[in-house]
Parts: sequence; C-alpha cells; structure tokens
Amino acid sequence: MRDISARELKGHNILAVERFQDNTRWMIEFSILRPCSYGSPGDEMRLFLTEDGYQAALVSRKRREIKIKRYARVIEGHVLDFKPDKRRRHP
Repeated sequence: MRDISARELKGHNILAVERFQDNTRWMIEFSILRPCSYGSPGDEMRLFLTEDGYQAALVSRKRREIKIKRYARVIEGHVLDFKPDKRRRHP
C-alpha cells in the first residue's frame, strides 16, 4: 500500500483557497473509516480547517469515523509542523 502522500486526496488541494483564509488554523489528512459527513469509507482526504472544524474532526476521530494520518498547524497560509498522527501530541 502506498503512502497517503503519494496518492491523490479528495477534499482540498495543497494550494486551496481555504488554506489562505484568515481563520484557517489546521490542515489534516485522513482516511474515512465509516460513513460520515466527510465522505464514504475508503476515501482519503485533506482539509484546511478552522479551530472549530478541527475540533469537530477530533470528535469524528474519537467516534472512529475517521483516522487522521497527518496534521499540521497553518498560520497565514504557511503549513507548519507537519507531523504524522500521534494521539499524545494532539492538543
């Protein structure tokens, strides 16, 4: 199985307008495990999110609807601290 970074992801592309919006704080790449508002099982997505959107994604992760593969902070369109998912590192 290829790494998530080598595959095309659904959702926002890396230069999406959402990345550069003033209230964007997070970028996540994730797999959908169960049907949910993000998509269908098996889909892999990238989203640029506000703080509220990120908190909703963490709730979906807790419900085991999604599995976060990688995440990063976003400040003024800059993707910082790109990390693989490690539960103890999430705020």
